[in-house]
Amino acid sequence: MLDTQITAEVPKLVTQYIARQPIFDAETGIYAYELLYRDSINNAFPIGTTDGQATGRLFFNALMLIGINKLTANQRAFINLSSDALLDDFPKLLQPDSAVIEIVERADNIDKVTNRVTALKKEGYTFALDDYDGDEKWEPLLHLVDYIKLEVEEPIIKTNMLLKKLKRRFPDVKIIVERIETHEQFMLLKSAGCDYFQGFFFARPEMLSYHNVEPSKFAVFDLLRCTSRPDLDFDEVHQRVAKDVGLTARILKLVNARSGNQNLVITSISQAVIYLGEDAIRQFVRVLALSELGVDKPSELTKLGLTRAHFMQLMLEPGGKEMSQRGYLVGLMSVLDAILNMELDVIAKEFCLGDDLSSALLNFNGMLGATLQLARAVEEDNWPLAVKLLETIRPASAIDIVYNAMLVARQYGDEVLASIIEDT
Repeated sequence: MLDTQITAEVPKLVTQYIARQPIFDAETGIYAYELLYRDSINNAFPIGTTDGQATGRLFFNALMLIGINKLTANQRAFINLSSDALLDDFPKLLQPDSAVIEIVERADNIDKVTNRVTALKKEGYTFALDDYDGDEKWEPLLHLVDYIKLEVEEPIIKTNMLLKKLKRRFPDVKIIVERIETHEQFMLLKSAGCDYFQGFFFARPEMLSYHNVEPSKFAVFDLLRCTSRPDLDFDEVHQRVAKDVGLTARILKLVNARSGNQNLVITSISQAVIYLGEDAIRQFVRVLALSELGVDKPSELTKLGLTRAHFMQLMLEPGGKEMSQRGYLVGLMSVLDAILNMELDVIAKEFCLGDDLSSALLNFNGMLGATLQLARAVEEDNWPLAVKLLETIRPASAIDIVYNAMLVARQYGDEVLASIIEDT
């Protein structure tokens, strides 16, 4: 049974933004998209945001929840990573073949970064060096990267000379030139042997927006404390994740992303946490801390999800721990359609819930579905239906057990809101 002592804030629905700019081949066909962090409708990198913050927020908000393939229409993705993110093995949160990792021009600790890139390349990851300027500090990395990105200089002959020099030294490395603004620049770079092209001449970054639910700062820091100990307690991690819809959604999507094509079916939060393992969990939490996510106001939808989850857990306890945990997950996921503005059938598919949990969410099938329907009947004061459903779920029980379970579940949700009032 999950610990019901709550000291966490509740997340709320927010609109978040990301930009993607296409990278073209010599025939002006789309080769890839570079994904760019944005924090508003303004199509520009936000002033005052560090590389580390941008990396964390891009990973946590977009890549983990929405998915790279959706953001790039199944094209290759280029993603900027800060030095700290590389040293913390953020790429391991992704499949090796899912993205090209860009080492940004502001990178420091080059020796450490070189060692980490060397290790990650052995695991199949691909790298690009962004905005290469010819500085000697990049020498250790040049033989490791698969792409080198240059910016157009004026006169254009400077860029062409650097491009040709790199081609002679590293014939297998692909050169991408950015900030191309005219047809003349494109033709001159193409004739000099440039492989791929990016800039306003072809297309400005395209803004994408999506609804998201952010974990609270308290939940993030609580989880950070939990994972900072030498010996990771998976049950403790599970309990903290289970109390935050934003964390739950991303943990499930992370499992989906890392499992690849293994047809893995997740039936509980604890299963997802154990599947990820200690290293991935610690990396996941570092992303959270780095991105400094959090909101100040509670969401009634999240409170409803927590109440349903705990109610289902209590009602299903006679079926054993596994059944009650599955009930908790179904209850928590049952509000995500409203939170994310996404149909429940899409959610069931995207989060790899499997037939059992999916049919419970979509059609109230099975014991899980009947218990979810019971929770909704109580919310709507439909007691004739509640009595009928109880006969199916726990036939030997009186209706008082439903009253009591919902009372405890509502207290569970109320304690969350009370803790926010105390902490704000």
